[in-house]
Amino acid sequence: MGKIAIIGAGVSGLTVAQLLKGKAEVVVFEKDTKAGGLIKCERINGSLFHTCGGHVFNTKNQDVLDWFWKRFDKENEFHNTDRNSVIFLPNGQQIPYPIENFAYMLEEKEQKTFIQDLLKIAGNGDYHAANFQDFLQHRFGETLYKLYFEPYNKKVWRRSLADVPIDWLAGKLPMPTVEEIIYNNFNRVAEKQFVHSTFFYEKQNGSQLIADRLSEGVDIRCNAAIEQIERVGDKWHVNGETFDEVVFCGNIKDIPSVVKGVDIDAYAKAIEELQYHGTTAAFCEIDANPYSWIYLPDNQYEAHRIICTGNFAASNNGALSPNRITATIEFTDAISEEAILENLKRIPLHPKYLTHKYNQYTYPIQQKNTREMIAALKMKLAENGFYMTGRFADWEYYNMDAAMAAAMKTKEKMLII
Repeated sequence: MGKIAIIGAGVSGLTVAQLLKGKAEVVVFEKDTKAGGLIKCERINGSLFHTCGGHVFNTKNQDVLDWFWKRFDKENEFHNTDRNSVIFLPNGQQIPYPIENFAYMLEEKEQKTFIQDLLKIAGNGDYHAANFQDFLQHRFGETLYKLYFEPYNKKVWRRSLADVPIDWLAGKLPMPTVEEIIYNNFNRVAEKQFVHSTFFYEKQNGSQLIADRLSEGVDIRCNAAIEQIERVGDKWHVNGETFDEVVFCGNIKDIPSVVKGVDIDAYAKAIEELQYHGTTAAFCEIDANPYSWIYLPDNQYEAHRIICTGNFAASNNGALSPNRITATIEFTDAISEEAILENLKRIPLHPKYLTHKYNQYTYPIQQKNTREMIAALKMKLAENGFYMTGRFADWEYYNMDAAMAAAMKTKEKMLII
């Protein structure tokens, strides 16, 4: 059997490790103190804190489903839950998500302008959007764009939405036709086709259960930051050990500085110019409510959503009273504790601060030629037994299931297996 180094013990690295286990000698290098990457969780005063987001599992990819449920007990380890999401509008209205299915709940003036928007959209024919702003305006109309889509997404992306490309959108948002929007409003139909409209969530320990289970039987070296990955002859040298192949599941921005022995200088500038956002996850107690996700377009505070993880599983709430649950309140990029506390005074549901965590990399931002550049780099490195997969290796806005699917495809391309 060959010897393979995997860089990074997030979802992608752990999936690759499990796929290769028994077929090769596998060593996983992880710079953090434990495996899990963005799906790591911690206990704070007995309550479960998702340190980045609130990760749930679902997929329409049958290969991923089959692989996942061979490793987990669907009935005994998971809840199967319908998503119950809401938008808290600045005027105090609470409109279920997705907003376009519940336009009948808007104020009369907004209903009328929305109807005019739909008539205009219907007359556009087969329209192809050029950017994210263009997509939102021509898919949902100017009324919903101004009321919700623009203020919410500007909080997330921190830039003009005209500067945000749309390649990442597939599977992220509902894509209804005008006919479907009208039908859903007439018949009070809640959308069940978009990603995570139903989802599985762990009864205990949240997504840390997934990280821990996928770590079993794998040689993971934590606190092992990678200083150099060097190609010498037909081998790779990683942190003093020799390997036949490398699977890189870290951040592509590290590649120019750590990968030696293969000429990739032509890609360094493009990699350096890749843009991204981070996330500050503020862990709080909030008033009990029936929701899973709460979207916050209101510009009076910086937070863009509340993930009510205390509603995902009762075990997430520790010893809280029945009228309080835990939640993660998300801010784009870094924000100080002082600023978080000031924001919490204005955020609904009386949040009480517990702790917070800043993750520098959470939202990769693609430019026009990003995918083309990364595909060329991956092809060059693969010729030397070096493979890339993962959210920030591929610079793709992967959910957990998409990361697993990409890892499966990468495993099939490896020469030694």
